[in-house]
Amino acid sequence: MGSLVESHHIEDDMMEKLSKEGYLTLCEGAKVIAADSYGDKVLLLADGTYLKLFRVKWLVTRFGLSRYSRQFSSNAKKLTQLGILTVNVNKLYRIPSIRRTAVHYYPLQGTVLKKLSNDIDLILADKLGKFIRELHDKGVYFRSLHLENIVLTPENKLGLIDISDLKVYRKTLPEKLRIRNFMSMSRHTDDHTAIKKHYKSMVSGYFNKENCNLTPEKMNQCF
Repeated sequence: MGSLVESHHIEDDMMEKLSKEGYLTLCEGAKVIAADSYGDKVLLLADGTYLKLFRVKWLVTRFGLSRYSRQFSSNAKKLTQLGILTVNVNKLYRIPSIRRTAVHYYPLQGTVLKKLSNDIDLILADKLGKFIRELHDKGVYFRSLHLENIVLTPENKLGLIDISDLKVYRKTLPEKLRIRNFMSMSRHTDDHTAIKKHYKSMVSGYFNKENCNLTPEKMNQCF
C-alpha cells in the first residue's frame, strides 16, 4: 500500500495530495459543522481540529486549484503578523477524489459572539468597537464581519474565524470600506438587534482613538 499523503509543491506553499483512503481516515468520527447542496464545507475532526473544504469549480492551473485554500492560509498568516487572533493553519490539502481542496487548522478557542448576543453588555460592546477599529486601522477589510465570525477567547480578547472572505490593505481602510463593513453587519438582523442594545458603547469604543476618517454621524447611518 502506498503512502496516504503525497507532497505536491505549488509555488511558495506546500500542498499535500490526499488520497480517498487518506481523506476517509482523516475524517473518521468527524462532525459536520457546515454543508450546502454540494456537500460538506466544514468538519470538526475527532482530535478537535477543523477541516475546511473548498469545491474545485474548474480545472485550470495548479494555482487555480489551490486558490481558495491558499487565500485562507494567507489570511491567517497576515492576521497573525498584525497581532490579530485567528485560527492556526496546519496543512493545505488537495483531494482529487472528491474535487476539493482543504485547509486543516487548529481553532481559535473561545465562544462566538453570536452565542453571547443576549449577554453583550456595555463592556463587551465597547471592546467590540475597539476591535473593529483595530481591524480598520490595520487595513483589514473582512466582508463577512458579523457576530458569528468574531470569537471571545478565554483570555477575554477578540479574534476572527472563517477568514476566507478577507483582504488586508497596506494602509488604513478608507471611509467607504468602513461604512460598507458596518452596513454588512447591520444587515444581519440578529446582529443588529444585539448591537443596538448597547450601540453607544460600541461607538464609544470605535472612536476611543483620534484621527479616524469615519465620523460617528456616518456610522450611525449604517445602523
